[in-house]
Amino acid sequence: MHRVYDLLVVGAGPGGAAAAQTAAARGLRVLCVDRRRAIGVPVQCAEFVPMPLLRQVHETCSRVQDVVAMRSVLPSGAEDHRDFPGIMIDRARFDQGLAEAARAAGAEIRTHTTFRGWDGERAELEQDGRSWSVAARFLVGADGPHSVVATALGLPPQPIVQTRQYTVELRTPYADTDIFLSDDFPGGYAWLFPRGPVANLGLGADRRFADNLKIPLEALHRQMQERGLVGAEILARTGGAIPVGGIRPLVHPKALLVGDAAGLTHPITGAGIPAAVISGFAAGAAVADYLAGDQEALESYAEDMHDQFGPALERALRRRASLEAVWHTPAAADDRVMRSSWIAFEEYFAA
Repeated sequence: MHRVYDLLVVGAGPGGAAAAQTAAARGLRVLCVDRRRAIGVPVQCAEFVPMPLLRQVHETCSRVQDVVAMRSVLPSGAEDHRDFPGIMIDRARFDQGLAEAARAAGAEIRTHTTFRGWDGERAELEQDGRSWSVAARFLVGADGPHSVVATALGLPPQPIVQTRQYTVELRTPYADTDIFLSDDFPGGYAWLFPRGPVANLGLGADRRFADNLKIPLEALHRQMQERGLVGAEILARTGGAIPVGGIRPLVHPKALLVGDAAGLTHPITGAGIPAAVISGFAAGAAVADYLAGDQEALESYAEDMHDQFGPALERALRRRASLEAVWHTPAAADDRVMRSSWIAFEEYFAA
């Protein structure tokens, strides 16, 4: 392993791999590290991506099945069904394919390697209790909602929603994503996403309003069994954290943040893969331009991310704030409240 790099990327998920690929393709010496032993594992994701990521899905050979519509279930039991095309992926394969593309572009990727600190010139890394340092001209933090890079840069923790998910047998071919809006999932929602012979059945909730996610998830599982849609056996369990605080400061001295670490995840839907990929590619290019002498490249990156994601995230934050005032009150059972707080409905986009 080299000891001097142009760019150190922390996190080899979609954002980090995209940044590493772009920077390496521009001729930078890139090291990308990830604390996990295997990239993409464990999967902590419902594994749905929108159609604009079709190219990356194709290039990573990660497609499982297509989705054609979204079914949204309101507190009263009323249902809304509308076109909402997308792709269910093998998220581990998706992440691994992006990392392979980064490696093919010339990036060096090391797993089971933990970032411990950064002084603006050197980064401290650790693996199996062995520590060492590398010099890097620039740092990109792509290490998720609990970003240690962001902490090292002086940022406070992000507000998060916790998730819990089961993988269960899917007993019939299914091409919809099911969304359940209810006071049973305060601060979030529940979902059923089909993946060929199985489905991801899960929920997200704010721990300030719901301290036990297992009970409502088991109730949802029973409901789906009674519907005849899924089997009783739980094939896998997972969970994770989703940042819901909106965009953080993206540009720091000799450092940028991307994806979840940057707060680009949608605070209502929890969608983060598209923003991670887009911001990762943009950050890699911005670093290459900056190190080549373009002093405006980093601020241009921040401006582009705010232009592209800012309006949608700001609306989502307003909707979250409105919902926080009604959880566990009678208003949370009002379909009109939920319609104004979910992206499938026209009311969501009202001023």
